[in-house]
Amino acid sequence: MKNTKDSVVRQTLNGKNILITGCTGFLGKVLLEKIISSIPKVGSINILIRGSSAYKDGRERFEQEILTSSIFDSLREKDLAAFEQFCATKLNVITGELTEKNFGLGESQFSTLANKIDLIVNSAASVNFREALDKALKINTLCLNNIVELSERGDNIPVVQVSTCYVHGLNKGDIYEETKAPFGQKMPRNEKGQYVVESVIDLLKDKINNLRFPAKNPEELSKALVDLGIEEANRYGWNDTYTFTKWMGEQLLIEKLDGKSLAIVRPSIIESTLKGPVPGWIEGIKVADAIIFAYARGKIAFFPADPKGIMDIIPADLVANSIILSMTKVFVSPGETNIYQSCSSGSNPANISDLKTTMINEARKNYRKYPKLFKGKRPASSFNFVSKSIFDTAMKAIQLPLGLLNDVNSILGRESKNSVMLKNIDTALTLSTTFSFYGFPKYRFHNGKLLALAKELGEAGDSEFYVDAAEINWGEYFGKNHIAGLEKYAIKDKSKSTAVKAQKANVKQSKKAA
Repeated sequence: MKNTKDSVVRQTLNGKNILITGCTGFLGKVLLEKIISSIPKVGSINILIRGSSAYKDGRERFEQEILTSSIFDSLREKDLAAFEQFCATKLNVITGELTEKNFGLGESQFSTLANKIDLIVNSAASVNFREALDKALKINTLCLNNIVELSERGDNIPVVQVSTCYVHGLNKGDIYEETKAPFGQKMPRNEKGQYVVESVIDLLKDKINNLRFPAKNPEELSKALVDLGIEEANRYGWNDTYTFTKWMGEQLLIEKLDGKSLAIVRPSIIESTLKGPVPGWIEGIKVADAIIFAYARGKIAFFPADPKGIMDIIPADLVANSIILSMTKVFVSPGETNIYQSCSSGSNPANISDLKTTMINEARKNYRKYPKLFKGKRPASSFNFVSKSIFDTAMKAIQLPLGLLNDVNSILGRESKNSVMLKNIDTALTLSTTFSFYGFPKYRFHNGKLLALAKELGEAGDSEFYVDAAEINWGEYFGKNHIAGLEKYAIKDKSKSTAVKAQKANVKQSKKAA
């Protein structure tokens, strides 16, 4: 743990009992590590985790899926005894389901939880851009009623909600830390100008129920719910179901917690860490990474994106620090609703063409340093950016004759290289459908309020809780740290994972959740 002098952040959060959701996710782990390492005198961290098919008990899932993460390696190496002591005495795991009433807990247990915590941080979400509408609504919007209920039962516990910059939807231009009106169909507002989304939610529920009758097989129903989500998101002015339902979640909280302590943190595209706990730490494949992987494996020669566009990338540690500053703000200025954006395009824009050039130069020169990513093969010298319409037309023009040839060969019992090519085309089309919105940015996110908050709390510039993207050197970050992080952390070495997990699982919690 860090033995640094007290700051406003530590003075405020020392002794506080915090409930955090979403710790099984990438950002949740980075946030948890930062609190443990930089605010060790926090009262307690209470983690809500649902059971899984592999681990029915939340505690067991925490120990196997969170505590074994390499994000905590630095803490173990610096002071293993202190880390184990913190986990044993200050980390409580609650087995519960965020989307269920009272988190699936009994009334008395839910009330006990409300009475023991001082702050709620909700970072749980479904970040699937093409999630079925019923699931996306449940996870990104409706579950916030349970957050509100917990806050009210605990005498208005402050809430920090992690959202996304992309709640701006299809709006263009400069996007500031405020609520933007929907780009598409209008939504009702109350006398205070706040959006009232309950009627829209009811309408969406009706459409979901109508899809269920007449009965469909699970695959057909799932596809229909995905298509409905995209259709409704587009109608109201959003690119995808994820950002649409996250926007509605924001509005629900703003209305129901009016006059109470609420901070909303909107990250842009979250990627690997800039500095802490180590440069390049990442888990899973993020928005930009899918294109990197497709290029590394030779699956794309051209891709839909604007080479002159700005991709708003923000390292995960800057997002975690933004959340921690927001956690401090709800205590320093109670009764306020504040929106903060953790982003880069307004202050330090990263040009898409420059990022591509940086990636290709590093890959071509040093591909042997990344054997898991490039499989020992030197990647292509380049790939081209084209418009989405040209890309889709080209892919489908190739796909049809290859598909016919593949079918003929299959009937004749012949092996065909066309099947591999078809898979490559399918990969590219999937990437296009999912990510092309982010490849043609017509907006820039600004975070003047977040930077002002950092200054207010004494954390401006290169401080312990750094949040300013102006400090980032994109060439060094993207070309060195990020690609190295993908190689080291995102691509799992299956031969080692079991042994490593067993070794790290020795750090157990001895204190059970209340």
